[in-house]
Parts: sequence; C-alpha cells; structure tokens
Amino acid sequence: MTMTLFRSVVAAALLLLAGCDRSEQAQPTVLEGKTMGTFWRVSLVDLDAQRAQTLQQKIQAQLDADDRLMSTWKSDSALMRFNHAASTAPWPVSAAMADIVTIALRVGEKTDGAMDITVGPLVNLWGFGPDKQPVVSPTQAQIDAAKARTGLQHLTVINRSGEQFLQKDLPDLFVDLSTVGEGYAADHLARLMEQEGIARYLVSVGGALASRGMNAQGQPWRVAIQKPTDRENVAQAVVDINGHGISTSGSYRNYYELDGKRISHIIDPRTGRPIDHRLVSVTVIAPTALEADAWDTGLMVLGTDKAKKVVTHEGLAVFMIMKEGDGFTTWMSPQFSSFLVSEKN
Repeated sequence: MTMTLFRSVVAAALLLLAGCDRSEQAQPTVLEGKTMGTFWRVSLVDLDAQRAQTLQQKIQAQLDADDRLMSTWKSDSALMRFNHAASTAPWPVSAAMADIVTIALRVGEKTDGAMDITVGPLVNLWGFGPDKQPVVSPTQAQIDAAKARTGLQHLTVINRSGEQFLQKDLPDLFVDLSTVGEGYAADHLARLMEQEGIARYLVSVGGALASRGMNAQGQPWRVAIQKPTDRENVAQAVVDINGHGISTSGSYRNYYELDGKRISHIIDPRTGRPIDHRLVSVTVIAPTALEADAWDTGLMVLGTDKAKKVVTHEGLAVFMIMKEGDGFTTWMSPQFSSFLVSEKN
C-alpha cells in the first residue's frame, strides 16, 4: 500500500472534528505541511509566533529526512538503494530503519503474513503504485509471478556488534515501508516535541497520530474515527488517546472500478488480490503510532473474523467497522473501550 491522500484526508477529518473545543478563549497553535505524499499536522499549546516559525522549519526538516530514509518514490533514498542493490549480502542500514523493519516483520508474523512490507510488486500489478491501472484484471499467471518476488521470509534484520543490517535472499525483493512510515514519522514528531520541551501536543502524519498532555482548554486531546463513507464527513466514534499512538486503515476511499467490481488499494499478500470482505475500517491504539500503523494494515487484510482472533490473542485496542447492507456495524475490543469517549449508533 502506498502513502496516499486517502489517509491524510482521514487524519485531517480526525483533527478538525475532535482535536479540541473551539472556544474563543483558548485556541491551539496549528502547524502543518506536506511529507511523504501526505500531510502532517501539529497542534500545540502556548507557543509564540517566533517559536512556531522555528519549530515549523525543524519539523519539516526532520520529516524531509525521514522521507529520504524511507521513500519508494525517491531513487536515492536509503530504502531504494537497498531495493536496487542486486547483492544478497548484509546491507548496512541505520538503527531507525532496522527498528521499523523489525516491527513490520513482527506484526507480519503475528498476522500470518497479512501485513507484508514486500507486497510492492502486487500493489503495482493492481495499479496502486507507479504503474497505470490495468484495463483488465491481472491473470493468475501474472499474480503468481508477482507473488514469487514477495514474502517476509526473504527479509532479515541483523544486529552485528552494534551495527544494523538488512539482508534479502531474493535479489529483486522490493521493500515498501509506506504501511508503517506514517506511524514512524508521527512518533518521530512526538520525540521532537519532547526534545523541544513541549509537553502538550497532538501530532499526525497521514492517518497516524500521537499525543501528550492536555489541549488548550485543559482537556485530553480527543480524536474522532471517521464514518467509512466518501459521501459525508461524520465521526463514528471519539477517543482519548493521551500518551498513545493511533492509526486507521480503511478501504473506502482509495479504489477504482474494474470489470464491474470495486478494486481496493489494500492487497492481500497471501492471495495476491485486493481484499474483498465486509471489514472497511480498522483503528488501532498502541503505545506507539508505528505499532498502531503496522497492526491496522494487517488486521484490515485479515477481515473481521480472523482479525478478532488476533486482536483477542494479542490483547490489542482495536475498533472495527463492517459494512452491513446499506449501513455499518461496529466492534471494539475490551482494551479499546477504555479509550472510548463516545460512539455514534
């Protein structure tokens, strides 16, 4: 799955709906910009104009550096240099890159390969990457050929004497970190706020958010989970995520029609085909936005029943929305209910 405006639209809706109360007496300082093909936004309390300008520059510089680390659209990014390398020898990477891949591999294993950062060839085959949308559905032979170039079992993280390496056993293995990149960047923004001595903030990159402290009214930062429809901008639920990360994955905005069917941008790496089930939105709250960002994709691929089993086994805080006729039904884990402020019936 590539970083698209779909997830940034979700994030913008979340912040506008429930970031804070809109009183005249207390308003947050809001900084925002673009990164990784999506938008970032930071809401802060008690920040003067001069410091806000300086912080805006620091944020953009940090996110630009993250993009140079993980981008699949920049041929000279650290990730693309690894992807383009034909060598199967250990490839030196930064500690940040090793941490991101480690989390992705761990969640991939726990979701039976449903979250797979090597799924790029299949994403491209179905027209959600640099390649154009197909005019006919890919054949099984094309799907099998793309699947042969994927698989988490072909990627390893190595820690050798304090140095970090990635190693692939397929020369043309393609790693795409867009499914977890927004979460990592949101956590990185949160760390920057801490370094700057800022203890009250809500940060977002695309569909991944993190917060700490209270908003301008002295209340917890609250985030809305959007109703999964492209026809209206309505909150399905509102949560208080103070001190946690949150990420939402959905299949309801980024799609196209082919052969009379809606083709989702979320590809099941196990079948090589777009998902086709009733689960349309998964929101995860976790200690970090990176973890939430990894889990929401894997659970979204699994579908309702299998996702519930994983959520229960792992003790995750998850809210799911399923299509039911002309409407929707919802389900949340006990861990998620402790964050819930309100839910729309």
